[in-house]
Amino acid sequence: MTERKNPRLVLAVETSCDETSAAVLNQGEVLSNVILSQDEIHSPYGGVVPELASRQHLQSIDRVVGESLSQAQVSLAEIDLYVVTQGPGLIGSLLVGLTFAKGLAYYFRKPVIGVDHLEAHIEAAFLENRAIEFPVLALLVSGGHTSLYYLEKPLSYQLLGKTRDDAAGECLDKVAKFLQLGYPGGPVIEKVAETGDSSRFHFSLPRMKTPGYDFSFSGLKTAALKVIKENKLNPDHPLLRDFLSSFEEVVVRALLENTNKALEEFRPRSLVLCGGVARNKRLRSKFAELAANYQLPAYVPSPRLCTDNAAMVGALGWKRYQASPERATDLDLDAYPRKDFKADF
Repeated sequence: MTERKNPRLVLAVETSCDETSAAVLNQGEVLSNVILSQDEIHSPYGGVVPELASRQHLQSIDRVVGESLSQAQVSLAEIDLYVVTQGPGLIGSLLVGLTFAKGLAYYFRKPVIGVDHLEAHIEAAFLENRAIEFPVLALLVSGGHTSLYYLEKPLSYQLLGKTRDDAAGECLDKVAKFLQLGYPGGPVIEKVAETGDSSRFHFSLPRMKTPGYDFSFSGLKTAALKVIKENKLNPDHPLLRDFLSSFEEVVVRALLENTNKALEEFRPRSLVLCGGVARNKRLRSKFAELAANYQLPAYVPSPRLCTDNAAMVGALGWKRYQASPERATDLDLDAYPRKDFKADF
């Protein structure tokens, strides 16, 4: 298999959940980043249906990759390195992207490298801000993951804490589903909550009984469902806006409490917020306030780079290949559904 220590063109593929994405990068600079969402397919079910997601990836991946090459004005034969999301994610969806990328790498005799989806989300911040100073504290919030990372230097990812049950985005989606507000629930809640009174309903801040930086949102979700039932809330109820504003507020407070604790212990020089839920305006605003209190710069990717996308995957893969090109020749790459095989994320 042909290897180049300094690849010029990278084709990246991302299929970890329900977005089919492909991107072309030139030495880390994004030439194209095509993202095809499956929201309309999964909306009737109020959440992602794994089998439907993998089937849609199969139908879409060739077209999405072709569009990314077309936008970048390059051909497959010109690609020097293939990068693909290896995990965590839905196993069926991951295998579609992995199989596609490995097939291209085998046919064109070019290196292929698998990267971690969560680490790629953090890399999204570096795509738009190359001068982020280390060490970095990164809060990753998405529909399936809520994690806190400490990066002492580039490509070093120390997991400080993760959710023990529901992720923050999952918690928002489930409450929206219970209220029949539509899917994805997070953006719907944000829109309705904008004009609500966040002090109208009181929620206790979820806290872990053990020390550390792990998160838990299942108790908060249960408390929210109890309030909904007790007040007979529905999409037309006059108190719905206040309820959703109060609920969104406590989710944000829970996220930032652990971040604040880690700031005190690790004293980073930069803060990063990433993941799909990082598009939330309240979270972005409160995160910026927290950073300002510590006189630290806060970096949040643009909304398009917060969602699952191949550009962040390609950027991380290119960096990893530069650091260790000999690792990029293994066609035995396999998907993994969780960050830690022994513990659910």
